[in-house]
Amino acid sequence: MSFILNSPAFGDGDPIPLKYSRDGDNVSPPLEWQYPPPTTQSYVLVVDDPDAPSGTFRHWAVYNIMGSRDRLPEGATAGAKTESLGHGVNDFGNAHWDGPQPPQGHGRHHYHFRLAALDVPELKLPAKAKVEDVWRAARPHIVGEAELVGTFER
Repeated sequence: MSFILNSPAFGDGDPIPLKYSRDGDNVSPPLEWQYPPPTTQSYVLVVDDPDAPSGTFRHWAVYNIMGSRDRLPEGATAGAKTESLGHGVNDFGNAHWDGPQPPQGHGRHHYHFRLAALDVPELKLPAKAKVEDVWRAARPHIVGEAELVGTFER
């Protein structure tokens, strides 16, 4: 089976509910995954919007997700008691989830949730690492990748 990522909150290609946007409660959506590669030791999740007027806009990065996990619950922005999740600094300047907030009237934007399975137990990154730095550090260690795309329009 292929490595897959999904959300109980929205399907692939479907609209992301308002609750998960900056116009709503701005909480991260629940995510679940199945069939990771057998060599997976940890995960990295990156969320970006390639439809932003100024180019790709990065909304979230979470890293050092334990390889034994198969989900992130709704609102997973502060880590879990059993592990210390790292968060990259997004393009809003925050080290947490910031949901969709495209410019008013700009049309439908696509939000790519990319989950990478890594062959290392953790990434050693500075506390203020940006989302793109997290992805750059993860790339040499990727053994599998799954993607979920949600849309949002204001």
